[in-house]
Amino acid sequence: MTTYKLVMPGDMNHYGFLFGGKMLMWVDEVAWIAVSEDYPTLHFVTVGMSEVAFKKSVHPQSVLRFDTRRSAEGRTSATYHVDVHRRNIDSRDEELVFSTDITFVCVNPAGVKTPIAQALQEAAGNEGP
Repeated sequence: MTTYKLVMPGDMNHYGFLFGGKMLMWVDEVAWIAVSEDYPTLHFVTVGMSEVAFKKSVHPQSVLRFDTRRSAEGRTSATYHVDVHRRNIDSRDEELVFSTDITFVCVNPAGVKTPIAQALQEAAGNEGP
């Protein structure tokens, strides 16, 4: 899944660079959308990111491209790899600025960790004839 985000002046810290927390929020959001698209009847919550290392700075008026793909599925979890590239709106040159693996755990409506296969069976059973 590919998603884009325009970096606005309100996303910057007092030094004129993107707040790291904004990047983490956007990565969490796009990866959650991807897991929700892959498992549309299930509920997932974030349990962790493999690494948080910013490779390049991001300035205002950059366009960020988030490339998200499922990289693993466990009994109760799914992991997605996210690469973030930046491009200035005045150029077509892109650079990788951030990448991580983000893991989600499947939960039932009460918030209890649940095996994915079981949740899929239960969701299929609730669809009716």
